[in-house]
Amino acid sequence: MTTGIIIAAAGRGERFTQAGGAGHKLNAALQGSTVFELTLQQALASGLPVHVVTRPENLPVQRACAEHQVPVTLLASGGLGESIAAGVAATPDWCGWLIHLADMPFVTSAVFLQVASALPQHSIVRPVFQQQPGHPVGFSAIWRSALCALHGDRGARELLSREPVYLLPLEQPGVVQDIDLPSQLPSEQ
Repeated sequence: MTTGIIIAAAGRGERFTQAGGAGHKLNAALQGSTVFELTLQQALASGLPVHVVTRPENLPVQRACAEHQVPVTLLASGGLGESIAAGVAATPDWCGWLIHLADMPFVTSAVFLQVASALPQHSIVRPVFQQQPGHPVGFSAIWRSALCALHGDRGARELLSREPVYLLPLEQPGVVQDIDLPSQLPSEQ
């Protein structure tokens, strides 16, 4: 019974470029790498299988996945819901999914493992830091059909709002820290 990580990397990153960022935010330099590569490295370090959903035109993300032999689904996504649906549909042999956002490189491999470890006891698991809900969000196999039916830009919010969610308290600020704007990139030392 496999639980794996779906990295949603198919957004357009428009707020980043509108705020003056050069290129796609996932390919922005961060800690000697890129935002996406750091996210991918943390996911891979967990030892869990990883599947990435990205845009056909985002070649740097595709190259990073190829370098690490990570399967990719190409999707000109209209929103996070479609990305989640595509990733879950592409991994039918998994019994659980940790839905993670590609612009959250500060989530550690230990967090992925903690969320995955809580899934056998809870059908939906979400980490929280100081009462703020974060990522990745874990879903057990009973949610496969519902996840595959998602669409639009609300991701799995409707599921999270109407179903019981186990909130996993963590002292990890990375679970709520994403990169949407150039100003959110830590300055290189």
